[in-house]
Amino acid sequence: MAVTSLSIEELKQLQQQLQQEYDAYKSQNLALDMSRGKPSGKQLDCMNSIFDIKVDYMTKAGVDARNYGILDGVPEVKELFSELLNIPTEQMIIGGNSSLNMMYDTIARCFLFGTGGETPWSKLPKVKFLCPCPGYDRHFAVTEEFGVEMINIPMTEQGPDMDLVEQLVAKDDSIKGIWCVPLFSNPQGICYSDEVVERLASMKTAAKDFRIMWDNAYGVHYVYKKHPLKDILKAAKDAGNEDRVFYFFSTSKITFPGAGVALMASSVKNIEETKKRMGVQTIGSDKLNQLRTLQFFKDADGVLRHMDQLAQELRPKFDIVLKTLERELKDTGLATWQSPDGGYFVSVDTYQGCAKKTVSLAKEAGVVMTGAGATYPYGNDPEDKNIRIAPSYPTCEELQKAMDLFCLCVKLAGVSQLLEENK
Repeated sequence: MAVTSLSIEELKQLQQQLQQEYDAYKSQNLALDMSRGKPSGKQLDCMNSIFDIKVDYMTKAGVDARNYGILDGVPEVKELFSELLNIPTEQMIIGGNSSLNMMYDTIARCFLFGTGGETPWSKLPKVKFLCPCPGYDRHFAVTEEFGVEMINIPMTEQGPDMDLVEQLVAKDDSIKGIWCVPLFSNPQGICYSDEVVERLASMKTAAKDFRIMWDNAYGVHYVYKKHPLKDILKAAKDAGNEDRVFYFFSTSKITFPGAGVALMASSVKNIEETKKRMGVQTIGSDKLNQLRTLQFFKDADGVLRHMDQLAQELRPKFDIVLKTLERELKDTGLATWQSPDGGYFVSVDTYQGCAKKTVSLAKEAGVVMTGAGATYPYGNDPEDKNIRIAPSYPTCEELQKAMDLFCLCVKLAGVSQLLEENK
């Protein structure tokens, strides 16, 4: 039913009906959490046998991993990720549990010391970053923390709007970078096309030290279907821009979020520059955990088999979200959404001006969601319509109840908005 085409009287009757349904939900005193993309207990249980591993702490080179050293990570762990992600080991640093930590440190080094021999960003009158959105709130929080001016870049089905990106970076040398989640993007689940990757790698930039922050967080996280991703490091090198990319990945949603292994990759020059600064900051990350992770998976095929298992766990939850949206909101004119093949989220656009109201209604009835606006820089969604749904953490039963309520809130907020517009 196209709610947007109803008469005023029909909208009033529908609002009354929806309000009664909503009040019935409120009386249930629900307490459900869909606020962040956290692995469920069942997903984490898939890793519990890692605790049974008695770590062989001697590396192949005969280094005792219990002691100091190996600043850039255990070589055989690099080999695992090299096989998994097709990144040369000499272009890689293995870190601690958080790729976000490595991203923050990378931005901080650019501000403190500069990169590629250019002026430290902190000494410039203005630093700007391009932010494809809807996007990842923690990316935006990092650049906001450093006082960077963030510029919204619309997402297309192929990735960021590259016509706009190319236009902006070609003429403004204060634009120093772009955030990218290239595979199963957060929150829409969009996979960057080969053309988008090529254009990012080869485009002309006014800033010599323009950097792509390539957060391949969901590089192996398919749910329904695997997607290939063009090699950004090779594409940049082939285009003569090999220093342009800082690439990040972690096992946070593969193993345990608090005890994963992260990596950063870039050109050999950038890696050497980074190691120079890291050598003052630390003597090395947790090498025992690096080895434990390696000894659990053994090789890249072991990681992929594990991801098959996690996909089986996540698929029923994505089914619940997508089928409920289809059943409750299709053709209403009150919402649109993407149907991702992988990643951790489903992105929903409500009727314009209704996202905050929808999230508020859900919270009042006992379902906590990611805040409306969080998927945009400064928490400001200019159309107040995008909401990120995180299906992974609740049980299937909890998720179904939460989605039924969410769809009801979308309808109630939308009908109220339509009535307000037609006063």
